[in-house]
Amino acid sequence: QGQVGILPRTAKDGKMITCESPWWTSGFYPGTLWYCYEYSNDPQVRAAAEEMTSRVERQKYTTSNHDVGFIINCSFGNGYRLTHNEAYREVIETAAKSLSTRFHPVTGCTRSWNSKKWQFSVIIDNMMNLDLLFYVNHLTNDSKYKEVALRHAETTMKNHFRNDHSSYHVVSYNSDGSVEMKCTHQGKNDDSSWARGQAWGVYGYTSCYRESKDAAFLQQAQNIAALIMERVKTDDAIPLWDYDAPNTPETPRDASAASITASALIELSTLVEDGQVYFDYAEKLLKSLSSDAYLAKIGTNQGFILMHSTGSLPNGSEIDTPINYADYYYLEALVRYMQVKGIDYKSL
Repeated sequence: QGQVGILPRTAKDGKMITCESPWWTSGFYPGTLWYCYEYSNDPQVRAAAEEMTSRVERQKYTTSNHDVGFIINCSFGNGYRLTHNEAYREVIETAAKSLSTRFHPVTGCTRSWNSKKWQFSVIIDNMMNLDLLFYVNHLTNDSKYKEVALRHAETTMKNHFRNDHSSYHVVSYNSDGSVEMKCTHQGKNDDSSWARGQAWGVYGYTSCYRESKDAAFLQQAQNIAALIMERVKTDDAIPLWDYDAPNTPETPRDASAASITASALIELSTLVEDGQVYFDYAEKLLKSLSSDAYLAKIGTNQGFILMHSTGSLPNGSEIDTPINYADYYYLEALVRYMQVKGIDYKSL
């Protein structure tokens, strides 16, 4: 209630866990409200979205990590897209400048974390921060933002992926741009295929193809999509938290990976001639997520929409629980689904 910077993050032991604006997921709840406003055109929802969005504004100056892309694009980016509030535009442009300071031309990447554990760490999640740069390229016609984003995507494509198109979570670079190590921070092991990492990859390369029309990015997105569809072990297609995790009833699933994948594949389906296979798979994911097995009853789940996401299992964090980004990408996928189908909220 009116606390600066306090935002819903997850739940534990029947209680909501909140975060402050510097936490990497702080922008997802404001973004979720903006998607609710886009659906409903409800002025009360808009007021809530504006209030929650204001709580993350200070992060536009963040230069100490790459998460400014997530934080500001999901909140202010959606807010500006829907309201054209000029004050929001300034925040988005400032955030893109902040993010750009982390780009290293020799390496060809934007640095993810300032961790002493790695020389220059780049995580697959960083593909999601490129959308902020693409957006500001459109707003300003300053091509440097797009150039930095596409260079990052090219370097990541070269170094993050194995022959089967699965991705490492972390690649660390030496100062001369050579690879120091390839490992994981959140997956099962260094060589495993962490479920959300594959989702970030297919989403990021779909965005890169949309912006560049470079066939190499399209091929990359399609290759990752094929891997996801081939390797999923569950009947309902909601992946286990890692594609190499044991397929047992006790192994946690990750609804967030399914939401991100569904949103990415709906967009991918609109960018290719034979996109029905992607749309159908996304529809299957959305049907599963919208079933009683994942969609929480109103008044339960500490107010979050989806159940059964996994944040960082190896680090004992957010295991089999609601998480704000699962909700965000679920609603984004539904908005995209309705647009493709020509469905209007009022006519439901």
